[in-house]
Amino acid sequence: MRLKIKIHPSSSQEKILKISECEFEVWIKEKPIDGKANDSLEKFLKNYFKSKVKVIHGFTSRNKIVEVED
Repeated sequence: MRLKIKIHPSSSQEKILKISECEFEVWIKEKPIDGKANDSLEKFLKNYFKSKVKVIHGFTSRNKIVEVED
């Protein structure tokens, strides 16, 4: 399943907001330096979906597409 994610790095808290069935907004604490925000996003979504997650598009953008394995 592919999802559209809008990420808010350098946030004071970590949370997720479901906009629609395949669109989410995610706030994470990590700064967007050297891909650390992407790694943090993958870990956060892995815990949320209880499944393997990988960023497949938008590595340097706030708007990303991630693949969630079923």
